[in-house]
Amino acid sequence: MKRPQLLVLAVGNPSRGDDALGPLLLERLAAIGMEAAGDVELLTDFQLQVEHALDLEGRRAVLFVDAARPGAVDGVGLRAIHAGIRLRPVSHALSAPDVLHVATLLAGHAPPAWLLAVEGECFALDESLSPMAQQRLEQAFDVLLDWIATQRTAA
Repeated sequence: MKRPQLLVLAVGNPSRGDDALGPLLLERLAAIGMEAAGDVELLTDFQLQVEHALDLEGRRAVLFVDAARPGAVDGVGLRAIHAGIRLRPVSHALSAPDVLHVATLLAGHAPPAWLLAVEGECFALDESLSPMAQQRLEQAFDVLLDWIATQRTAA
């Protein structure tokens, strides 16, 4: 079975305020039918895990989407990322570079990857999206659409 060439993998907990930014962005993509052409797959989870390395197999490009703590990025940041080793033996959660590293170990390589980080400010349980995060959501959606368009053109 052939997989869509592009994977957008969002991480976040919708019950933790601004941590919902990643999943909310994918909900918006799904609402406009982004997967309809068959070249983009949208995947959401609470945290990255070893198993996500298998989701990278057969992809031409991957975009990880996650909320960022205040000051980690200037609002919305998109950057290329590479495999790295920061595996923590006390946790099942991985970073995006960790997932790329595991994919490289399994398949001998990982697809080109980017991280879209969206600054949040409130990550408390049972909080709604902060006004700042709502603004960042709009900015990030435009960046996300541009990334997909660029990747489609590159194909």
